[in-house]
Amino acid sequence: MTDETSKPVRKPPRKVTPAYLQRAAMAYLERYSSSAENLRRVLRRKVDKRCRLRGEDPAEFHDAIDEVVAKSLRIGLIDDTRYAEARVATLRRRGGSARAIQAKLSAKGIDRSTIAAALEGKEGDEEQAARAFARRRKLGPFRPGERAPYRDKDLAAMARAGFRFDVARGVIDSEIDDEDG
Repeated sequence: MTDETSKPVRKPPRKVTPAYLQRAAMAYLERYSSSAENLRRVLRRKVDKRCRLRGEDPAEFHDAIDEVVAKSLRIGLIDDTRYAEARVATLRRRGGSARAIQAKLSAKGIDRSTIAAALEGKEGDEEQAARAFARRRKLGPFRPGERAPYRDKDLAAMARAGFRFDVARGVIDSEIDDEDG
């Protein structure tokens, strides 16, 4: 029987093995779409935590992590181009500007040329994304009531979202089309 002031003794986690890394990668990829660099970061965080608890050096497992990422690339579990195209399409539908999308994909470890190629795709242009953003945030023509006093605030919101001034002004000063409903 332990008294209430003492903590239960936990045994350290198991040693990091290539099989553990492969299972961790598969579990992550079953739940999330990922880029190669993002998967590498996720696995490194897992290894760092486990090594910290065991008192080991995580640097000795970096080669094993790179092997798991390379194997995932080889068998098609991760594909940076496909990932970038899917994220661009999703973020454009939600009203993401090219700048915001570029920043998000860069944070996930996608290189600039892949991002540029994905942004050039047919999944909507900047003005459609700006209209979607304005609709979602109820800015400009989507604002209920009088909108003139809020024009500058609406333009500022569009600018903070990463839209160019000419695109933002065009959307904020426009009227609702039948298709915008």
